[in-house]
Amino acid sequence: MSSLAPRRAALRMISGVLDEGRMLFEANAALRDLGPADRARAERLAQGVLRHLGRCDTLLMEHLSKAPPEAVLHILRLATYEICADGSASHGVVYDAVQITGKHRNTQRLKGLVNAVLRKVAKQGPEAWAKLTPSELPDWLRARLMKVYGKAAVAAMEAAHSFAPPTDFTVRDEFELPNADVLPTGQVRLARPGQISALPGYTEGKWWVQDASAALPVQMLSVVPGETVLDLCAAPGGKTLQFAAAGAKVTADDVSERRMSRVEENLKRMNLKANVQVADARAVRGTFKTVLLDAPCSATGTLRRNPDLAYAKMDLDLRELTELQRVLLAHAAKLGAADGRLLYCTCSLLPEEGEAQVRAFLAKNPGWRTDPSIFQHPGVDPAWLTEEGGIRLRPDYWAEFGGMDGFYIALLEKTQPA
Repeated sequence: MSSLAPRRAALRMISGVLDEGRMLFEANAALRDLGPADRARAERLAQGVLRHLGRCDTLLMEHLSKAPPEAVLHILRLATYEICADGSASHGVVYDAVQITGKHRNTQRLKGLVNAVLRKVAKQGPEAWAKLTPSELPDWLRARLMKVYGKAAVAAMEAAHSFAPPTDFTVRDEFELPNADVLPTGQVRLARPGQISALPGYTEGKWWVQDASAALPVQMLSVVPGETVLDLCAAPGGKTLQFAAAGAKVTADDVSERRMSRVEENLKRMNLKANVQVADARAVRGTFKTVLLDAPCSATGTLRRNPDLAYAKMDLDLRELTELQRVLLAHAAKLGAADGRLLYCTCSLLPEEGEAQVRAFLAKNPGWRTDPSIFQHPGVDPAWLTEEGGIRLRPDYWAEFGGMDGFYIALLEKTQPA
């Protein structure tokens, strides 16, 4: 298949995100007719453009007197990214960009513009690209983060988002993944893992993919064999696997049947057992020693892996999300045993979904407190602790190792009678 096919697919995915507000996985119909290699290339190109959108536009605007139609702008962005950051041969990139522009009635008149601009980019762009600062986040998110963390921290996060992230693994039975680095918390990391299912130990169930931030909550809980655990909003299931591998009697619940089917598949591959159920978390009943609520959230902490999120969620209704989190947290608190514990976490960078939720819960429930003692854990920097007794993880932390996902974690427990 020619190079045109993955480039066309990447353009359809980029348009789906920027013009239609869809996530990349929702726009993946564009990949339907591609083989595995071309699918991977199209996805990589689309993610690269979205990760470096600001850089692409900065270079292009030097050669444009005004912005062209969106369809043409996307073609120029993709070609600029390929020429300046992806290492593609410029003559092939320019040729395909002109071909794609000329195939559509609404854009064919701009073939000459595309050719002229990209020839200039090919000549000057790679050197200029290297001098540009990382792309800024969209205003809706950047303004929120600036208010909370300040200019320097946001710039550090944007720098972290500018690199395709490595892949982290939770490994069982002292298995060693070749060429993997061991992180301070015990996770292992591969910078370029390639095809995941082709890695040693996949078929034998020796590991699963799980970002170090997402693995940390269960690591810190240190459950014991036979402990009853409820994993609410469990999909994609990494924490369920951790609990099951530790010997806990774990019930995993999520509202999505499709996502929970994947959890069951992974449990089978890992030869682990859990009680898997599909239900709204608010309908779950029972009593458990440990309850973990990884609440639905904006997922802004995963931007280093999902650069489309910042553009697809511009119309995010945070009030609706935070209300759901409040309700779920209140319900989860009812499911714990008298001596139980409740761990609340979100993969969000926004305090409204983390610190503020825990503060509000404690204000309404004086019989509960946070227990920050669990954060005395290998790899956890005391500077990450928050005032209300949780920890805040950010993408710019562990920069020397390749960063981590943004995350918030707090352990809540019932106060014991005097």
